Amino acid sequence: MIHLPGAPRLMWPTDSVRTSYLVGEQADCLLNGTAADWLGPASEDFAGFVAERRGVRTRRGVPSTVFWYISGDYYLGTLVIRHRLTPELAEVGGHVGYHVVAPWRRQGHATRMLAAGLLECRRLGIGQVLLTCDPGNEPSRKVILANGGVPDGRKRGEDRFWIRIDEAAA
Repeated sequence: MIHLPGAPRLMWPTDSVRTSYLVGEQADCLLNGTAADWLGPASEDFAGFVAERRGVRTRRGVPSTVFWYISGDYYLGTLVIRHRLTPELAEVGGHVGYHVVAPWRRQGHATRMLAAGLLECRRLGIGQVLLTCDPGNEPSRKVILANGGVPDGRKRGEDRFWIRIDEAAA
């Protein structure tokens, strides 16, 4: 295991983690059997790739903020906060999406990253946060529950959880 240079934290995307971002996301694509074509343009103009992800942008029809979870030069994962819900996001997707890249999984990073993300949600004035996950994704389910998630059934094949910010992030 690599010793991290400092406590990981949420940050806006930055080109200072270029190598570890590309390596981590490539490892995820290989592990998941998903296409990595998008990494080609990202590696050719990483500064432009980063610029497209910074600040509040419209994604999936709502204002959204992308954060990277970083320790020093190490990219560990991504967290996206959708500032409000569309009818579609109210069923599948929710307010927050996150992932930790393969080399950093099973070390508690997702739990801490979501906790930090909930603080950002509070700052944005989101009183209750909806998260959804695949029923077979037990690690994500545990992360959500560890952060105060309350199960709210299943819609369109996704398990749903609500987290009250004033209780979870107090």
